[in-house]
Amino acid sequence: MTATINISRIGFSSEVFDEFLSNRNEASWITDARRAAFARYEEFLAEELDPEEFKRVDLRIFNAAKFRPATGESDASSVSTLLANETEYGGSIRHVDGSMTHAAISEDITAKGVLFGDLQTLLTENRELLEPYFMRQAVKPDSDRFSAWHAAFWTSGTLLYVPKGVEVDLPLHSLIAHTKDGVADFGHTLIIVEDESRATLLEETTSANEDINGLHVGCVELIVGKHANLRYVQLQNWNQKSWHFAHQAGNVGNAGSLQWTVVGLGSKLSHIHQDVNLNGRAATAEVNGVTFASDRQKISYYTQQHHKAQGTHSDLLYKEVLRDASRVIWRGMIKVDAAAQQTDGYQRSDALMLSGDCRCDSIPGLEIDADDVRCTHGATTGRVDEEQLFYAQSRGISQNEAMHMIVEGFFQQVYDRIPIEIVRETLSRTVQGKLGIESMEMV
Repeated sequence: MTATINISRIGFSSEVFDEFLSNRNEASWITDARRAAFARYEEFLAEELDPEEFKRVDLRIFNAAKFRPATGESDASSVSTLLANETEYGGSIRHVDGSMTHAAISEDITAKGVLFGDLQTLLTENRELLEPYFMRQAVKPDSDRFSAWHAAFWTSGTLLYVPKGVEVDLPLHSLIAHTKDGVADFGHTLIIVEDESRATLLEETTSANEDINGLHVGCVELIVGKHANLRYVQLQNWNQKSWHFAHQAGNVGNAGSLQWTVVGLGSKLSHIHQDVNLNGRAATAEVNGVTFASDRQKISYYTQQHHKAQGTHSDLLYKEVLRDASRVIWRGMIKVDAAAQQTDGYQRSDALMLSGDCRCDSIPGLEIDADDVRCTHGATTGRVDEEQLFYAQSRGISQNEAMHMIVEGFFQQVYDRIPIEIVRETLSRTVQGKLGIESMEMV
């Protein structure tokens, strides 16, 4: 299969764009930026997708014409979440079908100068402060076809801005949800943690029920300043009739620290382009991935750890479990610039196969231009050990219970790297649900 795609099926027309703009009420400079992004998007539509990134991602059955940005009100009460009610939050925001339906932040956090809420509102009110960050540093409209598509049509979004020297002790929560059939959502997340600041944001995506078709073309931008610390968790839990595309990137300054956890549970097909840019001296990033694919799901990741300065450190660990006829693709790259001496980079992807019909493609890579570095990578793929199952069953443990124990043990290495207890507990419960403990039969 090649990366050549029928552009009429993967693109939005100029008529759709004009109709979208006619329903917007926003500042002229935002509209002008949208028009420039759409022009770039049309150029991308005339080009082939990057074969290195997309040759294993089959988009032949994707038809963009089935989806449109939502209009009118949505029923936010029909949305359930995995994380929202599990702990105390310093603030929360909810986006349903491309519109913000709820936003709250504690007065104590607001008093510190923290901005948290709807992206468009805060971007308009604080243009001078925020515009230099919005799709200017981490993800740009001309990065690829999907970033340009997103930049032209972005709808609701979450904005978190933490001023210099401020620590936000309580985590914040963001939810992106679909409730209507055929909705195209272009949610955007922008987090700016200035020098010597600290914050945690837990974000999840979900569908109101299993029957609605949905499209999400998202963008995540994480900006971490000097000596700052950001913990960001994204839990993707769309239903299996949803398409999920996202371009995500994090920039880390001098001695800054980013811990980024990506969870892939839902969607019909998901493709995440994830960049970690270590721009400052001694910057560090830890990237955790937890994926559980079932049925005929296809989940794809294209990751890059880009070391641009001296003494930087990155550590990426992805764990994937597959069952039924699902497929997971991970293509990882550690890139080290000539100036990034004393770099320490690591990446690893491990896959556990629960059936004979699933498939995992793991492709690590290195591109190193410096000569004083330590960079390692690895990938493993294997079936469940039949001797482990037999040992557990010989001691009175049922086959399904034994399978759950093995899968939990497989994920434990990633769980141990996540310091947020509610995230670990939620992942454990969700994995049990994906296993189908009551009904799963070993293949």
